[in-house]
Amino acid sequence: MDVRRLTLFCELSRLGSMRAVAETLHVTTSTVSQQVAALSKEVGQVLVEPAGRGVRLTPAGRRLAEHGARILDAVEAARLDLSAGAEPNGTVRVAGFLTAVRDHLLPLVARLGEQHPRVRLLIREHEPAEALALLADDEVDLALTYDYDLAPAAKDRSVTSQPLWTARWGLAVPRELEVRTGRSAEVFASCAGLDWIVNSRNTADETVVRTLSSMAGFTPRVTHQADSLDLVQLMVAAGMGVGLLPAGIPLHPGVRFVALGDPPVVLRAYAVARYGRLEWPALALVLDGLRERAGVREGR
Repeated sequence: MDVRRLTLFCELSRLGSMRAVAETLHVTTSTVSQQVAALSKEVGQVLVEPAGRGVRLTPAGRRLAEHGARILDAVEAARLDLSAGAEPNGTVRVAGFLTAVRDHLLPLVARLGEQHPRVRLLIREHEPAEALALLADDEVDLALTYDYDLAPAAKDRSVTSQPLWTARWGLAVPRELEVRTGRSAEVFASCAGLDWIVNSRNTADETVVRTLSSMAGFTPRVTHQADSLDLVQLMVAAGMGVGLLPAGIPLHPGVRFVALGDPPVVLRAYAVARYGRLEWPALALVLDGLRERAGVREGR
């Protein structure tokens, strides 16, 4: 149903004549007549009938006028609610990888509850490919993703990507293993004969491992997959292999962290949304909170 036609019709119900509507809305009487006729055709009912030199609403017209007043109020409320200066309101659906949710998104929940109680977060934990698929299907409003400088994600022109934070990564090795910090290729070369542990739900980690292994002159024996960094550490401590690990996290007693340099391994985190969605005040509020959080904490 055309909102402009409905507006003209509701004014006709209020003012009582097409001429009065035309003068109030600064259009011609002919325009009002044509729009009311088009609305009648659109709803499949006769909405006005002759009454002397003017018109009056039919019973169907009166019912539509009652509905129309409520419809136009709802349209105006939606316009105000979604305008750039509106008070943030609504449910923001976010899909993101574990550490982004744990360290950056969850701390916003309490603050939003206190300062913006009309904004609610709906959170789903997913690796980047899964989160982006949900975004493409419009099942979430925001995807928190990551890639590595040595394994950059493909550009997608259908979405907008906002950088959040970066974090250095190194190699987790069994504590008793003698591996010196140094250039990435040299560190990898010293572990060439070991098994390698990579992510189970994202290929970026494995791409980094294979890239640096190639620079060191060998093909890694990738045998284990684990999504949880805690599980990666437990597997390393058990002597099952080595794997990438972010700098600065608490280490398992059986694990030693070896820094990587030249080239470094850098994780890059992003907030990804559909074009135009960031104008929604509730989503903009969440993104601002994530940016603020990223300025004081780093990590995956």
